Amino acid sequence: MPTLDDDHTGTRIKEQRRLARLSQRELANRIPYSYSLLNQVECGARPASADFVAAVARALRVDVTVLTGQPYVTQLHQDRLADLVRPIREALDLYDLGPDPAVTTRTAGQLIAAADILCGQVRATHLHSAAAALPDAITELTTAAWRAPSTALWQALASTYRTAHDIAVKLGYYDLSSVALDRMDWAAQRASDPCVAAVRQYMRALVYFREGEYSIGRRLIVSGHRVLGQAAETRESLTVAGQLHLGASVIAARAEDETAVATHIAEAKSLARRVGDASDVHWLSFGPTNVAMHRMSAAVEMRHYDDALKLAKKIKPPASMATSRRAHFLIDRARSEMELGHTEASLKSLVAARRAAPEQTRYHPGARETIRGLVHASRRTPEALGGMASWVGM
Repeated sequence: MPTLDDDHTGTRIKEQRRLARLSQRELANRIPYSYSLLNQVECGARPASADFVAAVARALRVDVTVLTGQPYVTQLHQDRLADLVRPIREALDLYDLGPDPAVTTRTAGQLIAAADILCGQVRATHLHSAAAALPDAITELTTAAWRAPSTALWQALASTYRTAHDIAVKLGYYDLSSVALDRMDWAAQRASDPCVAAVRQYMRALVYFREGEYSIGRRLIVSGHRVLGQAAETRESLTVAGQLHLGASVIAARAEDETAVATHIAEAKSLARRVGDASDVHWLSFGPTNVAMHRMSAAVEMRHYDDALKLAKKIKPPASMATSRRAHFLIDRARSEMELGHTEASLKSLVAARRAAPEQTRYHPGARETIRGLVHASRRTPEALGGMASWVGM
C-alpha cells in the first residue's frame, strides 16, 4: 500500500484551524459535522467531501481553494495547462478598451461559430485545446463587437467569457472564474439577452454553492428566474428555467432542505417533459437524463448514499450527452460507492471517468478525495488504484 502524502485537505484544514486559534472541538461546534469526522479528516483517515470542505471554509472564513490546494500547479505544469492561464486572464482585461487597431478579425460569422466550437470543446473536456484557442477568440470578438456592435457578436463574446469561466473552474482558478462571470454580465447587458443573463446568474449561484454560501446561491437562482421573466416563453427560456431549478436543487440539498429539493426537481422534470433533450441550448445538457442525474447528485449532497446509488443504477447516459456531464455523474457515483464500502465499484467508476474525461477528472477535487478514501480503506492497494493515486498527484 503506498504511503499517502501529508499535503492533503485534512492537513490544510488543521493548519487553518490553528491559525484561527480554534481547537478541533471548537471548529466542530461551528460546522454541521461531528468532532469525530473532523478528527479523521485532519489526520487523513477519511476523505474531505465537497460539502464538508465548504462548511469548514465558511466557518474559518477562508476560500475553499485554501483548503483543497487548488489549483494543482504541479499537474497543471505537467499537462502544459498552467502557461495557458495568463493569456486568458489578459484577454479578459480588454473588455473596455474599445477596438484594437492592430487586431485583424475573422468575419462575424466565423467568430460566432468559433465561440460555439469553444463551448463544445469544453463539454467534450478538451480543455487544453479550448484554453489555447480562447484568448484569440476573446481578443477578436472584443474588437469586432466594438467596431460593429450587434446582438449576435455581443452574445458570442458573452459565450467566450462563459468558456473562460468554465475552464477556470475546471482547473481550479476560482478567482479568474469570477472575473469571467463579471465580463459575461457586461456582454449580456449589451446583447440585451435575458437568457444569457439568467445563465450567468445560474453560474454565479454555483460559485456560492462551492463556497458554502447557500442563501446567496438561492437568491441568485431567484434573480435568474426574475431576469428570465423578461424573455418570451420559448424552448430556450424554458430550458434555462429548468437548469435554474436543477441548480437550486443541489444548493437546497447542501442546505439540507429536502422539501425544496423535491420541489425544484419536480419543476425541472416538468420542464424537461416539455422541451425534451435540450442539450443543444446554451450547452446546458438539460433534459430528462440530466434531471435524473441532479436528483442523484442531490441525494449525494444530502449524504443519502443508498438512495443515490439506487438512482445512479437506473441512469444510462446517452452517447449524445456531453462528456463533461457524464464524467461528473461517474465521479458522484464513485463517491457514493466509496462511502458505502463498494471499493471495487468506486474504482471502476473513477477509471471510467478518467477514460471519458482525463483532464476534467485529474483536476476534480471530488475525484481526488474519493481516491484518497479508497487508498486509505484498502489493505492492499490494487495496481489500478495506485496508478490513479499517482496520476492525480498523491
